[in-house]
Amino acid sequence: MSRHLACLSFDFDAMSGWIARGLTTPTPLSRGEFGAIGAKRILTLLAKYNIRSTWFIPGVTIVTYPDICRRVIDAGHEIGHHGWTHTPPAKLNRDTEAEELKRANDAIYELCGHHASGYRSPSWDLSPHTVELLLENHFLYDSSMMGHDHHPYRARHGDVITSEGSVQFGATTDLIEMPVSWTLDDYPYFEFVRSGTSILPGLSTAREVLKNWVDDFVYMCRNEQWGVLTYTFHPFVIGRGHRMMILEELIKTLSDQGAIFTTMIDAATDFTKHEPLLGDQQ
Repeated sequence: MSRHLACLSFDFDAMSGWIARGLTTPTPLSRGEFGAIGAKRILTLLAKYNIRSTWFIPGVTIVTYPDICRRVIDAGHEIGHHGWTHTPPAKLNRDTEAEELKRANDAIYELCGHHASGYRSPSWDLSPHTVELLLENHFLYDSSMMGHDHHPYRARHGDVITSEGSVQFGATTDLIEMPVSWTLDDYPYFEFVRSGTSILPGLSTAREVLKNWVDDFVYMCRNEQWGVLTYTFHPFVIGRGHRMMILEELIKTLSDQGAIFTTMIDAATDFTKHEPLLGDQQ
């Protein structure tokens, strides 16, 4: 029997992403502050359609907006780990990465009574140590890499790039990778950002973007008996009025296509029925 899962995930960065980039003047901070408005709108929409989702929340957002984060928990959504300060792990040494991993997980534990099962790297940029650290801290899955579009896979650890530029693959681990894509992320489509001499143009027409998001799900349904597509949204981005309209339209259209909306931990657990953990195969 075919089974096509759709995970709506929300990176509740609020101001943390701007602060991590050193953009701390009032206007960029206010852009992040709009995330609190967007989060409330999203929670209302998800409740309307009885959809459970996954929210990746940095530790600093948890301590800045504890009431909204509790609303996420009370509504039955999953809380995933998204760093402490939204600094990409690739910019941290191993000790600092481990410390921030623990500090944010402690904040999640205080919020909902258990540690996170899933991790998403700030800016989707893992360090050479991240997979090992996630395994040491008993994470079930990561959602930061792009090696497939609609099929989870096992993350590797210890890949080596040779001096000639070829890659020697490291060991396959039990960590489940729930792949992502910039094409299924609202931020690059919609956000206008000037940073030094670089510009992210953003400001795409929302309904044209919606077609991309729908068509990737249609492709999965046509070519796979089982699959999971992960959408990545940011409350300060998708929470704008005209974008909330296409988010609702996405939900209705995927429902008509037979989508099963689920949390990422449930999708990762479902994946283990198809490909058991390495230890279970021994």
